[in-house]
Amino acid sequence: MKPNGSRTSATAPSSTKSTMKPNAVLALSFLLPLLAFLTNLPLAFSDVEQVVDISGNPISPGLTYYIIPSIRGPRAGGLKLGQSGNSPCALTVLQHPFANFRGIPVKFTIPGDSSGIIFTGTELEIEFVEKPECSESSKWLVFMDEAIQKACVGVGGAEGHPGQQTYAGKFHIEKYHPFAYKFVFCITGTPTCLDIGRFYAHNGEEGKRLSLTEHEAFDLRFMELFEADKVIKSVA
Repeated sequence: MKPNGSRTSATAPSSTKSTMKPNAVLALSFLLPLLAFLTNLPLAFSDVEQVVDISGNPISPGLTYYIIPSIRGPRAGGLKLGQSGNSPCALTVLQHPFANFRGIPVKFTIPGDSSGIIFTGTELEIEFVEKPECSESSKWLVFMDEAIQKACVGVGGAEGHPGQQTYAGKFHIEKYHPFAYKFVFCITGTPTCLDIGRFYAHNGEEGKRLSLTEHEAFDLRFMELFEADKVIKSVA
């Protein structure tokens, strides 16, 4: 054992060690967060995948698609527009009650992006290929219908929904289960993102409204218009 008096001089670092230790610590301070990021990178992006249609083909901006329920039933058809509230014409998105009705096709746009690849989580603008006569736009939006206290999906801009609040935001697609997707709407400037579900208003409307929900989402799939035409011809 060394005496107490020699312990101070024995533990005092040399000038070489005193310059290496801070450098080593500095290097580790940069490397450790980088290593942690790289280690977690696959986990962070493991759920992101390219969105495909019912034929397994990636969906693309510029093409047109029917939005159909993942499970077809006697009261589960495609999407259409209906009149509601103070709207001057049919500007509210509804699910048609008849299974053989494919609905109005839609097309997708990626704002400010030209890659043409739609992944789950990609911000999207959605619009029907058919525009109502009383509206200058067929792009989807979300508005609050005070009569039923629901935030519903519609088209036509704020002017098409007088007296009702509209929300700025973006839609995106997420995987719902292995054989279906869902739409999600995120309100601009807030952390709020909600699924798009279905709601029957019981007010004479022919079909269920698409509305924001914290409960069961609308499970859906995409059928390209070209593929749908082939199905019709094969049946004929």
